[in-house]
Amino acid sequence: WESVRRHATVLGKDADSEILTAVGIGDMSGDVFGNGMLRSQHLKLLAAFDHRHIFLDPDPDPAVSYAERLRLFETPRSSWAEFDAALISEGGGVFPRTAKSISISREVQLALEIVEDRLTPNELIRAILQSPVDLLWNGGVGTYVKASTETDAQVGDRANDAVRVDANELRCRIVGEGGNLGVTQLGRVEYAIQGGLIYTDAIDNSAGVDCSDHEVNIKILLGAVMADGEMTIKQRNKLLEEMTDEVGELVLDNNRAQTLALLIARTQGLPMVNVHARYLDQLEREGWLDRALEFLPSDKQIAERQSAGSGLRTPEFAVMIAY
Repeated sequence: WESVRRHATVLGKDADSEILTAVGIGDMSGDVFGNGMLRSQHLKLLAAFDHRHIFLDPDPDPAVSYAERLRLFETPRSSWAEFDAALISEGGGVFPRTAKSISISREVQLALEIVEDRLTPNELIRAILQSPVDLLWNGGVGTYVKASTETDAQVGDRANDAVRVDANELRCRIVGEGGNLGVTQLGRVEYAIQGGLIYTDAIDNSAGVDCSDHEVNIKILLGAVMADGEMTIKQRNKLLEEMTDEVGELVLDNNRAQTLALLIARTQGLPMVNVHARYLDQLEREGWLDRALEFLPSDKQIAERQSAGSGLRTPEFAVMIAY
């Protein structure tokens, strides 16, 4: 959510207190999608889908929708089918992906800018991915967006070939990547070049990895203490429990610093393009980085971008910050 918050500032919005329209991939029982959709009580979730259902709510009341999403999140193994139908706005509903076709109401047509009055489930999912909203939140499994220069075979996710869209077809303003590999790296760059706000899945998921790193390192440290007989396993576990909140704050501080660094790099993309190009050259020359493997631009491509009035893009900075 820190990534979404930082992107929203570029749009002049406060993601915690102002309305963001959203569509999503996943369901509330999933921890990635569910947690993401509970970070703000001001989200208007217009549509979502998972492997079972398509959820449509073209004009939700944010407070009412939030409360129902929270109920589903707290209900183990829940699905969109359990969303209280009485709380869904006019023209919405929950539809199985096994249906032959789905009738598109006038309300949904207006909310998602769909011209057809009937679509197959796969066609509707593609329309949801291409809808003109503030936020596309990915909390699912699979790759749903690729670059227009890539083929489905190159993506390597045959299960979603029928619903995948090209990055230049996205009309959302922000992509939040709770799920891994939802967008190809070239897709991210293409989306960013057309003005979209996106980092990478590694950035948007970094808190979980950071938390695990803290846990492992602390256990290694305490393991030596225990081996010396100065602490029992019971004492260690009590200490770990006591430091939970402090570790959480350290992780969140790191998240805030990381996304701030990327936001600053984005604003300096053009004026510092020569510095960034030299840094890429140095990383590659010293053997740290394989530019082609990481889908980072060549010197020629950087020069072409500079001539066109731009520099590296945020997904590329997101890769570089790891190095």
